[in-house]
Order: sequence, then C-alpha cells, then structure tokens
Amino acid sequence: MVAPEPGSSTTLANPGVSWLPDTPTPLEEPIFLMTTAAQGVSGFFVWTALLITCQQIYMHLQCYSVPNEQRHIVRILFIVPIYAFDSWLSLLFFTNDQYYIYFNTVRDCYEAFVIYNFLSLCYEYLGGESAIMSEIRGKSIESSCMYGTCCLWGKTYSIGFLRFCKQATLQFCVVKPLMAIITVVLQAFGKYKDGDFNVASGYLYVMIIYNISVSLSLYALFLFYFATRDLLSPYSPVLKFFMVKSVIFLSFWQGMLLAILEKCGAIPKISVADVSVGEGTVAAGYQNFIVCIEMFFAAIALRYAFTSKVYRDKRVDAQGNSQLEVSAPHLVFTF
Repeated sequence: MVAPEPGSSTTLANPGVSWLPDTPTPLEEPIFLMTTAAQGVSGFFVWTALLITCQQIYMHLQCYSVPNEQRHIVRILFIVPIYAFDSWLSLLFFTNDQYYIYFNTVRDCYEAFVIYNFLSLCYEYLGGESAIMSEIRGKSIESSCMYGTCCLWGKTYSIGFLRFCKQATLQFCVVKPLMAIITVVLQAFGKYKDGDFNVASGYLYVMIIYNISVSLSLYALFLFYFATRDLLSPYSPVLKFFMVKSVIFLSFWQGMLLAILEKCGAIPKISVADVSVGEGTVAAGYQNFIVCIEMFFAAIALRYAFTSKVYRDKRVDAQGNSQLEVSAPHLVFTF
C-alpha cells in the first residue's frame, strides 16, 4: 500500500466524515491591522476628524448665545473625538488582548451620556414636556407597519406615551455603563472574550442584554421623532436623528456582524513569532479600524447637523438689539 503524497488529495471512504477544520487556521504572517500603514491611515482620519470637530466646538463656544441648547450640542459633538481617539488607541495596542476592553469602557459610558443629551436637546427645542403635550395631546397615532406603529392603532398621544418614549430611551443610559463595568469585571476573571457565544462565557449574555436595550432605545427614540416631527421641523431634525442613531446604534450592530463573521470562521486568529491574537480581538481590531475612518465622515456630517451658524446669527441680532437700546436714550426729538 502506497501512502499518499503530502500535496495529493484523497477520497474519503465515509462521506459523513469531514476533513474541514473545526477552527479557522491561524495566520502565520502579519495582517494589515498590525502594520504601520494601518496605524498611519487610521491616524490620518482620526486626527482630521479631531481637527474638524474641535473647530466646530470652538465656533459654538465663540457664539454661545443659547446656552440651554448649545451645552447639549457641544457634549454630543465630543462623541467624535472620544470614539475616534479611543478606537485609534485600541488599534495601537492591537496585539494586547485586554487593553481595548478598557478603552471601550470609556466609549460605552460616553455613548449613554450622548443619548441623554440628545433627548434633552430635543426637549429644549420644544420647550419641555408640558409644551410638547399641549401640542400633541389627544391626536390619533398614525398606524403604519413601515413606521412600527401598527400596534398603536386606535390610540392617541398622551402623557403616558411621551413618558414611555423618554424612559425607554434613557434606560440605555443606565444599561450601557452598567454592562461596560460588568464586562471589565468579567474580563478580569477570565469570563469574557469577544465573539465567544459559548453559554459559559459572559459575552453571550452581555450581547443579549445590549441587543434588547439598544433595540428598545432605538424604537422609543423613533416613536418620539414620529410624534414630534412637525414640531421639530424648524430645527432640521432628520440629519440630527440619523447621525446620532448611526454613530451609536449602527456601530454596535457593525461590531455584532464582525463577531458573527468571526464565529463563522471568516476571521482567523493570528500566531506570528511571539505574538498570538485571538479571533475576537482581530474582529474588534477591524471594528476599531473601520470606526477610525467612519468618524472622519461623521465629523463632516455633524458639522451640518449641528451647525453653529444659527447661533452666530442670533448673537448678531442680540448685539444689534442691545446697541439700539443703548442709543435710544440719547435720541433728541424736535417738533
């Protein structure tokens, strides 16, 4: 009997037996994420996004004519520097399996703060809960499967509806930081690994809770917009809602998609020389690299969504009115 050559293919006697590996084959060569080029490209997008956003924040502070609104806007704009710089740092320490978990904790906590400030900004635009209710109370809720309001057929807007939108949105502000802290604790005890959907791993349960919280918050925020879109129309709400949802919610599901691809074997682990990086960390590395690039475009979009021009015009008008008031007593009338 002649043994098959190393490079030759063999036919299996039992077709039920699979020669496919149970786990993806580790890469023995450095991947793009480990190169200086990856760090340089991501760094360029990150620092450009930082410059764009910092300039916009400076413009708002220079024209700080409506503090009750602009303080929320400035806090929302800080999501770009925090997201971008956090992701870039995680990429710089890519070969360490733990650092990015701690960096992401800061990002997760600030996400909750941004959602709180965005909802507070919308309430500030509309004059508060009482002013909103005086406009929408008693109106019928439009039932539509496309807008997710088919289950509200025959109902009218009430204080209970408005408070549901508020509470369901703000629960994310509690769940997100809490889950971030739990993730750090589980990581410290070796019970958390990105992309590990094993029932014995904390990742599975953290993701289930995250998914429920994110979905509920996103739905409640949409219901609030659906109810107040006519009232918010002077403030160009569409781009504002889209950007906040995209930066926070879509980036979460983007990470989930990468975790699923990693579980399916599309993202292998890395074993190079003395460096060994797990599949979950590689998936998180791709997520961080993508976020670095996305924040550049987010900075540009947020520049238009939360423009400072409106407040600059208000400041000019206020200065003009004050000058008229000062000069009025010195007017002399002759008859």
